[in-house]
Amino acid sequence: MSISPRFDSEEFADKPVRSRRSWDPVVKITHWSIVTAIIANALFTEEGSGVHTWVGYGLAAILALRLLWGMIGPPEARFSAFPPSPRRALAHLRDIRVGKKEVHRSHNPLGALMVYAIWSMLGVILASGIAMAGPPSTAFLDRPALSGEVSRQLVVEQVNHDDDEQAEGAGREDGVWEEVHETAVNLLYVLIALHIAGVAFETRRSGREILLAMLPGRA
Repeated sequence: MSISPRFDSEEFADKPVRSRRSWDPVVKITHWSIVTAIIANALFTEEGSGVHTWVGYGLAAILALRLLWGMIGPPEARFSAFPPSPRRALAHLRDIRVGKKEVHRSHNPLGALMVYAIWSMLGVILASGIAMAGPPSTAFLDRPALSGEVSRQLVVEQVNHDDDEQAEGAGREDGVWEEVHETAVNLLYVLIALHIAGVAFETRRSGREILLAMLPGRA
């Protein structure tokens, strides 16, 4: 996970260079797929529904791919290119205050902290969601096994018996996870708002095409 000499030289360049930030297709696809999934579950799916849950599973897979890409992807996509460093973030704030501009081929130190904060919050949301909904069901793959041999009434009685024993404890547990899930979602919205504001500010301050660099077809 080493950083190339070319990357180092541009990362700490003293003079601002109006070069376009470059993201590979995997970074772009995972970024916009995560955005799409968040918008879908926020605006278009019913909370607790099957569609809402499966969008969450899809989001988990996309996030896992992006985290894997942080270890094996190109230099600007790797974790080593944007370590979570409060010290560097404070230095970046001082640079902003004095009007100093540096070129970062990956996320700048403040942006790096925001990325890790968003990923962490997504992790909490996904974990709490799975705790409530359970792992993906494969019931639709099972062949009917109860026909002819086990009466429907017996199955209903067994289910009711299990439900009576587990309902009270499961209800309390789900309530806790639901609270965690909702709180994390609200915090994620705050982080997203700060992220958008930060992109707009940095674009204006640096003159670099930060948002455009994430669009398809832009090198």
